Amino acid sequence: MPRIAYVNGSYLPYDSASVHVEDRGFQFADGVYEVVACINGVLADERGHLDRLERSLAELSIAMPVPRRTLQFLMRETLRRNRFRNAGVYIQITRGQAQRDFPFPADDTPPTLVIIARAAKFGVKEKMEKGTRAITVPDIRWKRPDIKSVALLPQVLAKQKAVESGAYEAWMVDDEGFITEGASSNAWIVTKKGVLVTRQCGSHILRGVTRTALQRLSAEMQIRIEERPFTPQEAYEAEEAFNTSAVALVIPVVMIDGKAVGTGKPGPVAKRLYEEYRAYVDGFRGDQAEWTA
Repeated sequence: MPRIAYVNGSYLPYDSASVHVEDRGFQFADGVYEVVACINGVLADERGHLDRLERSLAELSIAMPVPRRTLQFLMRETLRRNRFRNAGVYIQITRGQAQRDFPFPADDTPPTLVIIARAAKFGVKEKMEKGTRAITVPDIRWKRPDIKSVALLPQVLAKQKAVESGAYEAWMVDDEGFITEGASSNAWIVTKKGVLVTRQCGSHILRGVTRTALQRLSAEMQIRIEERPFTPQEAYEAEEAFNTSAVALVIPVVMIDGKAVGTGKPGPVAKRLYEEYRAYVDGFRGDQAEWTA
């Protein structure tokens, strides 16, 4: 459990940390967030996450509350004060506190910055050895999921449906019948020809930072990638399936909508990508990848 949280310039006891009741993040979901994994003391894909954070803020015309280098210091100091070497670092920035009204507040309204670190385990043995289940649900999100907004109610509902179904993740399906992504992850399949398939980026999905790194690693491993739509039926018939995200990293999916994928066990491609990503985080596969929208 966290001991200390950072809120607007102060390190506070986690149990008493709070923001104002008229913070626009609370009232309008007028804000963005990022989650960065700290693995053995290393902030995985820190560059990419901060690239994406700045882009999300720019899309919503919210100013960075502090310079990037200051934010990097605050993240590390929050980890240090909590004595964590393996954690998820949550960063939330909102448009700040103002009297409730739909238009933006005055230009001199300072953004709200919150940083929370929570202990995490990466590459959970059971999930890697046994795999996980997924279900498909309609994608009912707003039309700009490429912005990592705190407006996550559709994802909350999708995740809850997954939990009630005994699944780990919900893969969302658009109006044309194609999978967009998971409620909190990017969705991948491996065809019987060994081709990696994931939805192409655009305004309809969030370009994952872990996804971006895996694209580079896959190219170095000479694994072919196709960025294109795919249907639930194609996923059912795939050789492998898996999710990727900042904290889950690479998680095999062995069953979708009650149908076994491939052999019904985690496959070699997902396992190898997980191992390569861990080596990348540890600095054995070159510099951190740049994230671009």
